[in-house]
Amino acid sequence: QVQLVESGGGLVQAGGSLRLSCAASGRTFSGNTMGWFRQAPGKEREFVAAISWNGMSTYYADSVKGRSTISRDNAKNTVYLQMYSLKPEDTAVYYCAHTNRPHPFIGLRTTTPYDSWGQGTQVTVSS
Repeated sequence: QVQLVESGGGLVQAGGSLRLSCAASGRTFSGNTMGWFRQAPGKEREFVAAISWNGMSTYYADSVKGRSTISRDNAKNTVYLQMYSLKPEDTAVYYCAHTNRPHPFIGLRTTTPYDSWGQGTQVTVSS
C-alpha cells in the first residue's frame, strides 16, 4: 500500500503560478508511474500529467500542455506539478496518483490503472 499526501494548493489570481507536491510513503516500488489528476465540481476526474519512474518521460493533457511541468525527486519520494499562467478553468481539486505499472501502458491517461490516491489539494484560480 502506498500513501500519498498532496500539498501546495491555494487561491491564486489568473496568470499566477503554483507548485503542487505529492509525498509518497509505504511500499513505493521502483519502476512506478506517478500521475496528477483533477476534478472540478460536477465534473469527472480528469488526467493532468504523468511521469515515468526515471523522469525521462512525461505526459500532459492538452489543456495544461505548455503551462505545466511535472517532475519527481525519487530520493525524496516526491512528485511535483508546477503550474504557470493559471486560468479560472484550472480550478479543481488536484489528486496525486500512483501505479506500479511502468510506462508506457494503455490507459495511462485514465484513472483505472492507478491504485493509490491522495486526499487531494484545492486549487482555486480567481479571474
